[in-house]
Amino acid sequence: MAIVADVNEIVRAHLVADAGIIAFFAPDVPRVYCPRLPENAKLPAVSLFVRGGSSSPYIPNLPSPSFQIDAWANTSITARLLYRTIYSALQGLQNQTVGAYKILSAIEEVQGQDLVDSDIQGYFRTLCFFSIMIRAV
Repeated sequence: MAIVADVNEIVRAHLVADAGIIAFFAPDVPRVYCPRLPENAKLPAVSLFVRGGSSSPYIPNLPSPSFQIDAWANTSITARLLYRTIYSALQGLQNQTVGAYKILSAIEEVQGQDLVDSDIQGYFRTLCFFSIMIRAV
C-alpha cells in the first residue's frame, strides 16, 4: 500500500472541488488556505491544518488526523454560513476519492464556535474540528 501524502492538501483539494463550497464563493474560486490565511486575505475564506490525530501501528498508512478548520468572514453571520457549508461538505463523508487518495470517513469532533479576532478588526471566524481518515487508493 502506498504512503499517504500531505493530508492537508488532500482535504483542501476535496473542499475546493465541493459543489457547495464552489457555490458559496461564486463567482470567485474558493479561498481555502493551509495552514493559515495570508496577510490581508480577501474574505470570506477557509483555513485548515492538522492539529493532531492518530494512526494505527497495525494498519500502516491509514492516518486519522484531526483538523482545525476556520471559516473566516467580515461578519459573524457569514462566518457561520461558511461553517455550515464546510460541515455539509465533510460531515459523514465516506469513500470519497480525491486524486490518488480516498477520504474513508469524516466526522465533526467539535461543533462550530463563533469567535471574534480581537487583534484583527473586521475578521470573524467559526472554528471547528474534524477527524478525517485517509488512505491511498
